[in-house]
Amino acid sequence: MPAPMEAFRYEGQADALDSIVGGDRPVVIRGLVKHWPLVKAAGESDQAFAAQLIAADNGTPVDALLMPPEAEGIVGYRGDAEAFNFTHHRASVTQALQRLLQFADAADAPGIALQSAPIASCLPRLLDHHRLPLLDPAVTPRLWIGNRVTTPAHFDEYRNIACVVCGVRRFTLFPPEQVRNLYIGPLDFAPTGAAISMARLDRLDDPRYPRLREAMRHALVAELEPGDAIYIPPMWWHHVASLGKLNALVNYWWMPAHGSGLAPNTRLGGLLHCILLFKSLPPAERAAWRELLDHYVFGDEDPAAHIPAHRRGWLGELDEEQSRKLLERIRQYL
Repeated sequence: MPAPMEAFRYEGQADALDSIVGGDRPVVIRGLVKHWPLVKAAGESDQAFAAQLIAADNGTPVDALLMPPEAEGIVGYRGDAEAFNFTHHRASVTQALQRLLQFADAADAPGIALQSAPIASCLPRLLDHHRLPLLDPAVTPRLWIGNRVTTPAHFDEYRNIACVVCGVRRFTLFPPEQVRNLYIGPLDFAPTGAAISMARLDRLDDPRYPRLREAMRHALVAELEPGDAIYIPPMWWHHVASLGKLNALVNYWWMPAHGSGLAPNTRLGGLLHCILLFKSLPPAERAAWRELLDHYVFGDEDPAAHIPAHRRGWLGELDEEQSRKLLERIRQYL
């Protein structure tokens, strides 16, 4: 079953970010934002936490999900993946909090999740007193609020530091190679934009997902309380369960600069392009293209080591100009 996640105690270390991200594995960062006023308010009560957010709210609508009680708070599908099990809404932070407090003690409360709200847009007054000491201020935070809601395993292309500011959240993470054991749903019909696992972690005996137990053998798990944070490397599958009547998280996505200058989401486009081009080929041709991709893209050896440096072109280090020319060639092929 899942192993405990590595933990790092943050006490102002100047090299903390390098220590955290250097291993390319998830790390719990205990006490990273314990000094935030929101965290201190959450320590008083849910009402004190909500009051502080409401005082900073400028009324800008943000995305929210509403799930019926029978969904058990798990974001996903209804029936045989015929529809999503929630409805989308636009609401202010204040409206979402009022609804959450209204249903706090209800036995049959609907699932409510305010998702990925840009704090600079809806709660700009919070920015001055809720800075993350590890990251450049240009990396902008987003807010997630809800009740007992679970987001099944999914991945992000970005590096991610997620800070719990109210309630308790359980993170269960899977390394990228476990994708085949997580039973990922449709790429073109995903509940929150990112494809999610269709298997429930609390139903390991579901005969539809026999390899889920194998995924759990490789999983890492941690529970975070207010003030704690977690670093999630790119491409790691993460299942996030909110355990309290009111939960809130602030996260930061960022991607180190790469020579190509391309936006990270271009990579997902590359995956979809590969599905279009290669998936339907006969087995021998598909195997040949796999060899080419391994040689030129995914292999550890330099495929251009034997070529003079000034002639390596697209096989060398790509700067923005070379990337632009390569994109133009791709457009010509398309």
